[in-house]
Amino acid sequence: MDFNLDKLDYEKLLEPLEALRSCSICPRNCNADRFSGKPGYCNAGASFSISSICIHRGEEPAISGSKGICNIFFTNCNLQCVYCQNYQISCNKLDYSDCRMELKNVLKSVLYILNTGINIVGFVSPSHFIPQVKVIIDALRALGFNPDFVFNTNAYDRVEVIHDLQPYFNVYLPDYKYTDPVISKAYSDIADYPEIALQSLKEMFRQTGPKLYMNSEGYATNGMIIRHLVLPGHADNSIQVLRNIAEHLSPEIHISLMSQYYPTAQVRGHETLGHTLKAEEYFKVVNEMERLGFSNGWVQDIVSNVNYRPDFMNEHPFQK
Repeated sequence: MDFNLDKLDYEKLLEPLEALRSCSICPRNCNADRFSGKPGYCNAGASFSISSICIHRGEEPAISGSKGICNIFFTNCNLQCVYCQNYQISCNKLDYSDCRMELKNVLKSVLYILNTGINIVGFVSPSHFIPQVKVIIDALRALGFNPDFVFNTNAYDRVEVIHDLQPYFNVYLPDYKYTDPVISKAYSDIADYPEIALQSLKEMFRQTGPKLYMNSEGYATNGMIIRHLVLPGHADNSIQVLRNIAEHLSPEIHISLMSQYYPTAQVRGHETLGHTLKAEEYFKVVNEMERLGFSNGWVQDIVSNVNYRPDFMNEHPFQK
């Protein structure tokens, strides 16, 4: 399949990567030269380090739509959540050298999926790869493709970076993990996540407002969906997350309240995280969600933890 990729000016397209010579694209502000082989906290270089480009049908209905979404899964992460459900591709201690891709091959994979009729592309865990994200979007647009783009982030993002993404993204899909810095430090190795995440969420909300716009195929075309994974033993944290959203953003915003937590091998034996979520914990949060006036979004079945277990060692991580 020929998409005329040779017509692209690759040298010019790759110019945004120069920002990685002194990287401060995420709030950790490592100022590392990611071209030097001595990267910062995320341990990611300046290449396109991508574990998978695939059709994903397991996202929220407004993201998966009728056909699924073309998701680009980056490796490494600027958080190191001890319970991470995608630990196979997010652990900064692992070697992802076999995941490095040339831009042309990234584009081929994305265009192959777009050619099936899917017209939405998601960037998963992109916070430490913002220059690469911009390059991919700019290249697709230069080729005449302008699908809807989804920014699927942990929300540990600099406000200035989110502000500059406005011309690139029309749909934001952030997590909002914690309001307690003690939990945040213990579980994700960063104490200032609560304040940083709330500020980045406010900027996303400024760009989109509370309404989620949909097309005839059931896809979100503009707006914001906030995800929150309820952790075992931490229903009170989840309740405060919802209260912050209602107070600082809007109860009209779409919420994806997830019960799909399961203990990975990394936390088996952990006093709190080594267990699945109890039904009474989840429904306590759901009840608060309703009390606060949230009526847009999704809740999950309490046994959903058996259904959302990707294996990134497979060619397609979401196929059994």
